[in-house]
Amino acid sequence: MNARFRQFLSTLAETFWVVPAALVIAGICLAIGLLHIDRSGTLPQALTRSAWIYNGGGAGARTLLGVIASSTIGVAGTVFSITIAALSLAAGQMGPRLLQNFTRDRGVQLTLGAFLGTFSYALMVVRSVRTDEEGVFTPHLALTVGIVLAFACVGTLVYFVAHMASRINVDTVVNLVSEDVRVAVRSLRTEEQQGDVPPASFWTGMSEVPDNRRGYLNHLDQSALADWAAQHGTVIRLLVRQGDYVFPGAPIALTTGSIPEVAAAIRNATALGETRGSAGNAGHAVRQLVEVAVRALSPGINDPHTAMSVLDRLGAALCDIAGHHLPNGVSTRNDAVVLVVPNTGYHGMVNMMFHMIRQNAAGSTAVLIRLLDVLTAAILCESVADRRAILAHHVELVWADAQRNLGNKTDLDDVFARYLIFQRAVQDGALGMINASSGNQRG
Repeated sequence: MNARFRQFLSTLAETFWVVPAALVIAGICLAIGLLHIDRSGTLPQALTRSAWIYNGGGAGARTLLGVIASSTIGVAGTVFSITIAALSLAAGQMGPRLLQNFTRDRGVQLTLGAFLGTFSYALMVVRSVRTDEEGVFTPHLALTVGIVLAFACVGTLVYFVAHMASRINVDTVVNLVSEDVRVAVRSLRTEEQQGDVPPASFWTGMSEVPDNRRGYLNHLDQSALADWAAQHGTVIRLLVRQGDYVFPGAPIALTTGSIPEVAAAIRNATALGETRGSAGNAGHAVRQLVEVAVRALSPGINDPHTAMSVLDRLGAALCDIAGHHLPNGVSTRNDAVVLVVPNTGYHGMVNMMFHMIRQNAAGSTAVLIRLLDVLTAAILCESVADRRAILAHHVELVWADAQRNLGNKTDLDDVFARYLIFQRAVQDGALGMINASSGNQRG
């Protein structure tokens, strides 16, 4: 699938107006269909005389539809105002990049669409009502359905209030973003190891491929680009990864030979956007989660519990990766390398998760302790020596920051106790961690 088409589908799925517009069209089509049934006279007499069907006249019908239309459009404005207030609160406390998690919320979209669709339905029905002077026509079935829609809107409003009250809760936002991280990480991991990345000397003498576009690389059709490279007997080495900014005129790739069509092939396989991030991008989801923690640690908010909650989710993501390979960006065809895309990898992922949080939590004893606990849990899940060395390096960074920034000896001793627990966990696993914890309690 073309990268631009995938970006279009992703953008369409996250656009706020699509669902409300669809419900407005559905309301109009429903009104036209029910009015056709009312005009056809095919409704049985027993049904039209039933107490469940509207039996009033034209004047009453117009009044009822007018009330439904005016009330639904008024409440729709209130829903929109509440949504804007929630967006402002989210932008201030959790970061503006998390706004898309609210705008793509189907609950908000369906609520607004329900009121706008009912409003459109009432307008379409009221224009067909005729009194005695105009030639009597009262759409009984359409009026009855309009009343049902009005009651449905009442239930939707109750749902919306409860839904928004939960969505602006920071724990709910953390859970939603961490679910994005979990899904993205699980989509990355593989059971089989890919081919080795060619050494730097392999790219000597290759031609640069400039790109005059600008924006963030959000989508890449890696398979299609690898197929193209194999068909044309060339090797392509992209210089940017998903989420990186493409600067106009700067090289976007290296390639063997001088094939004029390579620039067009790269443009067709990539899609740029004005903002960073795309669905399924693990790096983007991790950055969103880290931003929540960094903002929580700012002096204006000072909410270390949120930062610790984020750390727990990041540790769970590392445990999801344990025992699995991550793609290294190498694509082969017939056992020959045809495309290399720079990937974040395990080292880059761990740096992305913990560097900014550790730097902003340097003076917070509680957060540093939780960070050490998370790294301890992660290393108990991980068996690969290189990855365990990366986790151990971050533990040393935490301990160094604690020594430099914590002036209270008791706080420093608490951090050191967790540091020793990590060391015992590295040596003896969970049993060593338990023994270290017992020794600290006796001390």
